[in-house]
Amino acid sequence: MSKSVLIGLLAAGSLLLGGCALSPQQLNPQPRLQGSLVAVGQGQPVQVRVVDGRPSPVLGTRGGLYPETSTISVDGQRMLPRLQAEADAAVRLLGFVPGGSGYNVPQLTLTLAELKYQSPKEGSYVTEANITASFRVDVQNSNRRYSGRYGATLNQRFGYAPNAETNSQLVSDVLSDALTRAFKDPTIGQLLSGQ
Repeated sequence: MSKSVLIGLLAAGSLLLGGCALSPQQLNPQPRLQGSLVAVGQGQPVQVRVVDGRPSPVLGTRGGLYPETSTISVDGQRMLPRLQAEADAAVRLLGFVPGGSGYNVPQLTLTLAELKYQSPKEGSYVTEANITASFRVDVQNSNRRYSGRYGATLNQRFGYAPNAETNSQLVSDVLSDALTRAFKDPTIGQLLSGQ
């Protein structure tokens, strides 16, 4: 066998193996509150805090031949300002004004409790992903407290391994769904308004 044919075969083999190994992805999701909310407030101030309560920035892996090297991550420090802006917007839509301080000002804390991305373990090709997100909302108004958990899940099938832009959009969609479910809970607005 000639040297050039052998080199060509080796190159083709490494391309095939390389196609099965996936690189890590750092996602940049942009969650958005969807739909309208019912305004129950009268412009009262509300302290709004947003917290990343996940134990790790890693959501999971993309699967593939070497899943341990194909992690998917979302940096909480990059995403928190976006979540803060959406939480502030939701509080405004509910009829309140984000801000204020003092013991008598109602408090709302939005915690990103879970964000997961799971691909099937078997097989060298990524054919689907299960993405899960959940928020915990804690509200305190005087001596009354409320805590609720709101989640969303998406199962997405692929014909090819998705790139970071596609995965960022999918994670954004799931986060947006969970965020919207949280602020559509009428109990939150009622407690903030003292009802």
